[in-house]
Amino acid sequence: MARKSATLVGPDYGFGAYIHWPYCTRICPYCDFNVYAAKTRDTAPLLEAMGASIVSSRRRFSDHPPLDTVFFGGGTPSLLAASEIEGLLGALAGSFGLADDCEITLEANPNDIDALKARDWFAAGINRVSIGVQSLDDRALAFLGRDHDGAAARRATELALGVFRSVSIDMIYARPDQTSAAWEAELKAALALGAQHLSLYELTIEAATPFGKRAARGELAPLPDDAQAGLYELTDEMTRAAGLPAYEISNHAQDASHRSVHNQIYWNSGDWLAIGPGAHGRMSAGGQRFATLEPDKPIHFVKGGGMETTELTREETAHELLAMGLRPVDGIERGRIEDQFGGRLDDERLSHLVEGGWLDLSGGWLSLTARGRLLADRVTLEIAGALG
Repeated sequence: MARKSATLVGPDYGFGAYIHWPYCTRICPYCDFNVYAAKTRDTAPLLEAMGASIVSSRRRFSDHPPLDTVFFGGGTPSLLAASEIEGLLGALAGSFGLADDCEITLEANPNDIDALKARDWFAAGINRVSIGVQSLDDRALAFLGRDHDGAAARRATELALGVFRSVSIDMIYARPDQTSAAWEAELKAALALGAQHLSLYELTIEAATPFGKRAARGELAPLPDDAQAGLYELTDEMTRAAGLPAYEISNHAQDASHRSVHNQIYWNSGDWLAIGPGAHGRMSAGGQRFATLEPDKPIHFVKGGGMETTELTREETAHELLAMGLRPVDGIERGRIEDQFGGRLDDERLSHLVEGGWLDLSGGWLSLTARGRLLADRVTLEIAGALG
């Protein structure tokens, strides 16, 4: 994916499109994304506005290569009809072009997957699905506000594996009061489903969500940090033993061919075009790096508020490059970080992290150890402070 480049960020490190579909049949109590209840709506104006945003973006970023990836996220993009997916892919292909091996991912809820839909999605151009399983325990699914049960998640995964080249499943763990034994059993069952990729996320309770409000009232207590760390270490051990080792803090794959190419664009500080209400992107042009933001509410997006572009400073770009580049297990080239920061890394200031087993500075790369990934934000800050 990455092309030979004299630049430090931008499309030479991958170019993707993120398409944000903002509607859900049910909004989960832990979700802090820009989502809305899918009621009976005429979505044609939104689809038309998304197509127009793609076309106008091509005029603004005219020197970009064909897209390496397209990711339909949300919200619940599996609510889209196959014809609507095909139409959006056609707009992207007509404006930017799609690489011959373009990875095209659809996020899907288990209840939206049946044999006919899966075949129709595949015919429309989808070649990878990411299924929001979240749990295989029915009580946990009810707690998480999901509209499917464990049996539906198993059926959906089996159907998807019969159609698509690569299937990923999302799981949420480190839930309140979750024990090591309970998570071990659940993860073992998830691994047995046979998906080639797992995204395993610790539950984060955000203040503005229903879970956050319950926590503020003392009705819900997050799992203690030490217990969360123990579950993370258990996860690393079990996935490695099952042949799906971590290649990033929260992501696991059978081999390199099943790693998320789209997410690697984020971690490698490539460019991604973000289309849809509230979608955030990063695009480069004329030697400058821009943060892009689409109008937040669907009604404002449809009315044509226009994509906001904000130029990022060299320092802002450097901090993003470091923070994202440390997420993959392989880490990031030392020279690339030093060149973007415009300084040299002071090894002495970081010796305690190396000696403590949190950071590896060998071979011209910076990478977090398994222990270091537990403290990724803190280690990242210390590295930034040691670049002068």
